[in-house]
Amino acid sequence: MDDVKIGEILTPAGPKENSRREQTVRLKFWRTVKKAARRVPFMEDVVAGYYCALDSNTPTRVRGILIGALFYFVLPLDTIPDFLAAFGFTDDVAVLAAALSAVRAHITPAHKLAAKRALQDLE
Repeated sequence: MDDVKIGEILTPAGPKENSRREQTVRLKFWRTVKKAARRVPFMEDVVAGYYCALDSNTPTRVRGILIGALFYFVLPLDTIPDFLAAFGFTDDVAVLAAALSAVRAHITPAHKLAAKRALQDLE
C-alpha cells in the first residue's frame, strides 16, 4: 500500500464525517478485533489506539487520525477485502502502523493498561 493512499486514509475528516466514522468504529471494533487478533502482531497497540481515539482528552487531530485508521480497519471491504484469508488484514496493518506511529506520544499508560485488560478479557 503506498504512502499516498495511507495519507488519504489518515487525513482527519470534517466533524460530521468524523462522527459517522466514530459511530461505525464503536459498533464494529470488537468484532473486528476478534477476527484479526492473530493476524495483527501489534493488536495491543491497536486497542490502546482505540481507547486513545475515544478519550476526550486526546487532541482532535490525533483522534481524527486514529478514527480514520480504525474506520478503515473495521470496514470489511477495503483495498484488500478482509475475508481473503492470508492477505485480508495486510493493508489494515499498514494503515494502523502508520497511524500509531504518527500519534504514539498521545497514547498514555492508561490507554495501554485498558488495552491489556480488554484483550485478556477476550481470551
